[in-house]
Amino acid sequence: MRTFLFLLLLLPAIFSSAQTRLEGDVLSTRGDTLFGANIWIVGSYDGATSDLHGSFSFETAAKGAQTLLITYLGCDTFRQALSLNGGLLALHPRLKESASALQEVVISAGSFEAASDRRRAVVLRPVDIALTASATADIAGAIATLPGTTRNGESGKILVRGGAAYETRTFIDGLYVQNPYNSSVPNVPARNRFSPFLFKGTQFSTGGYSAEYGQALSSALILHTEDLAPSTTTGLSLMSVGEGLSHTQRWERSSLAVSGSYTNLSPYFLLVPQQIDWLSAPQSGGGEIIFRQQTRGDGIFKTYVSGTRSWMEMRYPSFDDPQETLPLRLRAGNLYSNISYRGILAGKWALFAGGAYTYNRDRVASFFEHDEKQQSGQFRFTLARAAGEHVKVKFGAEQLLGRFDEFYRGEDSSAYSTLRDERYTAGFAETDLYFSSKFVARVGIRGEYSALLDRGNLAPRVSAAYILGKNEQIAFAAGQFYQTPEYQLLRYNTDLQFERATHYMINYQRIRDGFTFRAEVYHKRYAQLAKTPPGGGPASSNGRGYASGLDLFFRDLKTIRNGDYWISYSYLDTKRDYRDFPGLATPTFAARHNASIVYKQWFPGLNTAFGATYSFQSPRPYNDPNRPGFNQMRTPAYHDLSINASYLTNLWGNFTILYVSATNLPGFEQVYGYQFGEEAGADGTFPSRAITPPARHFLFVGLFINFGKRYRASETTKEDL
Repeated sequence: MRTFLFLLLLLPAIFSSAQTRLEGDVLSTRGDTLFGANIWIVGSYDGATSDLHGSFSFETAAKGAQTLLITYLGCDTFRQALSLNGGLLALHPRLKESASALQEVVISAGSFEAASDRRRAVVLRPVDIALTASATADIAGAIATLPGTTRNGESGKILVRGGAAYETRTFIDGLYVQNPYNSSVPNVPARNRFSPFLFKGTQFSTGGYSAEYGQALSSALILHTEDLAPSTTTGLSLMSVGEGLSHTQRWERSSLAVSGSYTNLSPYFLLVPQQIDWLSAPQSGGGEIIFRQQTRGDGIFKTYVSGTRSWMEMRYPSFDDPQETLPLRLRAGNLYSNISYRGILAGKWALFAGGAYTYNRDRVASFFEHDEKQQSGQFRFTLARAAGEHVKVKFGAEQLLGRFDEFYRGEDSSAYSTLRDERYTAGFAETDLYFSSKFVARVGIRGEYSALLDRGNLAPRVSAAYILGKNEQIAFAAGQFYQTPEYQLLRYNTDLQFERATHYMINYQRIRDGFTFRAEVYHKRYAQLAKTPPGGGPASSNGRGYASGLDLFFRDLKTIRNGDYWISYSYLDTKRDYRDFPGLATPTFAARHNASIVYKQWFPGLNTAFGATYSFQSPRPYNDPNRPGFNQMRTPAYHDLSINASYLTNLWGNFTILYVSATNLPGFEQVYGYQFGEEAGADGTFPSRAITPPARHFLFVGLFINFGKRYRASETTKEDL
């Protein structure tokens, strides 16, 4: 596959016997550059796609009277009569934006998008993710306020529509992220490794996502990084949990950003008492390098590298008796890098090619030693183009090389090790069919092969959308999704099948006059889930399950002056028989009802933005071995009210933000479940302890100074915050 990709990159762009060259630039009537516009001669295959600057150039052998056709999503179709007689023909077409950019058909079933382009920000923008109270600038925390998700305070990870955390995969610029969360230990929440400010767009899929992506049974979080940095700046961050320093250099066609950070929670823990007995508070250090280069062909080349090291030590509840604690130490290191190119190939094809590498090592020591190393390298490419006015095609392939290397030594010096190598190969093809201005369908298929399992699969997927009236539409999606079982389940047995989920969903969406309303019903059927015997032993693929529900979302940007709020609600009915479950049961991470209210207010006279989030979750099940049945008990309901505030000003002539946030302001008692001992005590009962947050509140204060840039209150509106 890599040889094929190399050949694609070297294809010459001139194999035509054309005698007329057409070149120019495509802009909107408002002067906006239109990247990715499709330009061609009607009745021929001669055409091009506009580059990052809206420029295009191609040759044609057509003669005499012809028609030039240009299409771009959100703009009216452009037609121009031409007379082709050879030589050079310069064109400067200007496309008119559609009467309502939101009137266009958008396949929305199972998908929430956040984009820096406000016209394309169907539901959220990146700044919404960064400034959502209760999220503390964590991507996963902000996503948890959207419908379809279940809060999981003991892990901090994203759980979607009855799926476990491993069923949601993260992609950056189309490339798989092996370890999107910081390393932690069970029942101590982790954070997403990446800052939301790295990304210009976010697509959160709750199901039914494109055939372009795979290896995610429930959900895909697709992140698109920024292109060239806008300007040269230096940033300093002083926080209650650490500090950071960054510098960005911008040149005409390239930019370089370098940053470093260090966090140490020891001073914070002295001020805010913790329920965990910390022997050494969590500390971490890391850095990032981001390089962007526009190429001569007006493509863009991106490189991103990040590395972190972290450590912590605590007294952790014993497996035999959770009321007793034992010393436990975690040492972790992570390296993630990706490199990609996006541009136009041969004047017609939109090309993406990239690769990613991840190395992660977690070393846990107590009365035992556990050393786990995981590596992956991925190579991927896609090609896309318009094949006429009503058809767009896209196809691609990828290969992932993975290694899981594990060593364990017990208290009695018994030891085992696991080494598993994976070669995963996949290809996909997808077509968008524009049947009319009101109806569009997407049909795709994905094929996958795992060398570790020695199995392959074919996953068909289809989605469609139809406009009902002004600014409202319905959408449908269905398909099959496969995922390789987790490495830990392949220790003793690799003769397993791909885990499988079949998705069905229908969605209604209305966006008009500052209001957004979405409603979606879904059904998900699981098969071939990995299942282990109750007493331990090799896994099989006999697991099954289902998840059904309703998601509602409402956002109001209009009613309250300088205000903005959204309300989300999810109903979930799910059961599964997998892992060591004795039969169908609701898993401990699933709650029947989830709701969030997110509010933001901009006070221009005070240069201050205020935010608040209230979250509710109905009781979750847990298993009490002292009672008959399985997962028969319920936790208390979850409540959280969090607030944040941002004050914008200038210090020494430099743009400065003072940011303050507090979670669980009323101090609600939050219980995520209960941990029971593995052995019964002398009285015949199993000892237990409640799983709770490390502290009832998390307080954060940060001062962020951007040297070389000034804050101007007259240029700031609520849409910027």
